[in-house]
This record gives sequence, structure tokens and C-alpha cells, in this order.
Amino acid sequence: MRNPAVSAAGTSAAASPPGPAFAGLCATALALAFLVACDDDPLAVRWVESPDTVRLHALSLTEPNLFSGFDFHPRTPVLVESLATGGNFDLAVDTAGGEFVWLPPGALGITSSAGIATLEGETFESAVKAPGDTAQYATTAPVPVRTRTTYVIRTRGHTGLFGISCNYYGKIEALAIDVASGWILFQFDVSPACNNRDLIPPG
Repeated sequence: MRNPAVSAAGTSAAASPPGPAFAGLCATALALAFLVACDDDPLAVRWVESPDTVRLHALSLTEPNLFSGFDFHPRTPVLVESLATGGNFDLAVDTAGGEFVWLPPGALGITSSAGIATLEGETFESAVKAPGDTAQYATTAPVPVRTRTTYVIRTRGHTGLFGISCNYYGKIEALAIDVASGWILFQFDVSPACNNRDLIPPG
């Protein structure tokens, strides 16, 4: 009686040596197993704090070519009024009622998931986690700018690794405001980890 495990050519399929694709898969699995065994997440983003400052000008100023918006990922000032910019920014600034305001794109009629939240009782240094409650983020209304106040920025949506939809989180603080001249200077730092609300690097 013919053994069903034997191929028509008379060689056992079970005895066939594994191909190179199988060997590569095994090697990858072993490498991942090693990393997990060492308590290391192979997909974790390792980053260091890198605070920086930027000066933006009020959107309502008539002078041309003044940066009034910022794209926090990848840390680039933008000309909000430029047609080339479109919705590719996370925050703009302007004056209203004699004070500066943060303007998420939605406040300018642009569909975006970017938003800004106020962290009461936190300093730039003490803020370690972005709010998880989406209701805390202003997305369609101006937010008054206060010195000695820390805010969390949630960026617009980006396409991350493996096609995952990503928002990035950072913190900002106004350092100097000149309403008469129409500019604001603020410090910021942004995590490069997709959808991670940690505002400081992992320990």
C-alpha cells in the first residue's frame, strides 16, 4: 500500500530540507525572541529630550513671508497663508482682544486632528504625560496664550511605520510675548513616538 506521505516521485515530503525563506523566518523569530527575553521592545522609539525655541508672528500681520504656524513633526515653521501649506501644520498664532491666542487648524476651518490642551499646575519640566481625554484638546477654538503655563500639542495625523496612523505629542510654553510688534517666542519639545502620550523619554 502506498504511503500517503510519499510524493509521486518517491521521496518523502516530510524529509525535504527547509528552504532559505524558512531559514530567514527562523532567524528573525530567534532575534525577536532574544530581544523580548532581554526585556527590550524592538518597536520602541528611543529618544532624548531636545527642547528648542521658535518665534512666530501673528497671522493677521500684513507683512509678507512671516512664519505664523508650526509643524511640530518635523519641527518646521510654516507660512499658513501659503497655498502650498494647505493643512500641513499643527498650530498657528494670532492676536485677538489685545492678547495672543493659539490657533489649532480647526479654528481656521481646516479639518485636522491637531489640538492643544492646557496643563494646569504643571511646568515645562514637570509635565511628563499628555492628557488621554480627547475632550481636553481644543481643536476648533482659539486658546489664550499665558506665560508660565504649559500646553500639550497633539499633532495632525501622519502615516507611521507599517502604515499606522500616528499623532505625536509635545509640550510648549510661551517665553516672551510682544503684542504690539505681533510676535511670540515659545519653547517646545515633541516625542517622536507614534501615538505615545509620554512627554519625556522612557527611563
